[in-house]
Amino acid sequence: MSRLIKKTINIPEGITVMIENESLLFKGPKGELILNKLPLIDVLIKDKEIQVLKKEDSKQAKMNSGTMWSLIKNAISGVNFGFEKILEIEGIGYRAEVNNKNLVLYLGFSHPINVSVPEDISVKVEKNQIIISGINKEKVGQFASKIRLLKPPEPYKGKGIHYKGEYIRRKAGKKAGA
Repeated sequence: MSRLIKKTINIPEGITVMIENESLLFKGPKGELILNKLPLIDVLIKDKEIQVLKKEDSKQAKMNSGTMWSLIKNAISGVNFGFEKILEIEGIGYRAEVNNKNLVLYLGFSHPINVSVPEDISVKVEKNQIIISGINKEKVGQFASKIRLLKPPEPYKGKGIHYKGEYIRRKAGKKAGA
């Protein structure tokens, strides 16, 4: 059994959690988030605490219980503080800008790349950094990954898009003969 479900999740002040049908509704200062319950799992809310319970004692129920606990914890953190991913652009002439709800990237190709930004995600560009923020951790990470895949960092000069703080393994390249 997941050790996480033995712990209850405290609901901070200013956040409301309601159960509607087979989903949970989180409301907080950053916005609203709907989370669907996983199968074989029950969720109880009482006295500003959330408890995750298994409906049966199967292997899948054990796995779902830990996953559901983490999803609830992330949803509470998202509506309270939000999530943020920072991408860095490295390379001469590489740049980004935001037009309306589109992110326009100039990455050394013959044409600019337009990426439409999802509704519940905000994108800012400062110098060589793209800052992606939102309340849903999964969507923020997925959008950041989608942008990074457009021009991943290459190992010889390190040019491309990478996460802030990500270590890029560099290769030596050709050596001059002696």
